[in-house]
Amino acid sequence: MTEWIEWSSIGSFLAHVGVGLFLLFIGIILFELTTKFNDRELIRKGNVAVALKLWGKGIGLAIVIYTVWSNSFNLLDATIWGIVGIVTQIAAYWIIEFIMTPKTNLAQKVEEGNVAVGFTLFAAAIAVGLIVAGSLTY
Repeated sequence: MTEWIEWSSIGSFLAHVGVGLFLLFIGIILFELTTKFNDRELIRKGNVAVALKLWGKGIGLAIVIYTVWSNSFNLLDATIWGIVGIVTQIAAYWIIEFIMTPKTNLAQKVEEGNVAVGFTLFAAAIAVGLIVAGSLTY
């Protein structure tokens, strides 16, 4: 009888899922720390702009993690590049906030519930994730 799935493959799968979800979790926490307000509290209160901003970064990071998992040599390599994805998302937010839009306090607009700004940051985070992911296909 031929074995369909090797136990080592299941272990590798579980390790990648665990590390990937851990990186996503850490990324979301670090993304929340880039603002002066409590993202989760505002989301609970129905602030769609904050939800868009936060989960755009989450989706962008998930795209990076997906690409890294597909192109890495091993789990350590993937983890390092996943961390690079988190740092890049944070840096991109700061560039957009302080360099590209210095006259507009984007964090304040999002906290106020400005969905247009929230969606813009959502889309920007996904675009950054795609660019970073594309850059990691070595």
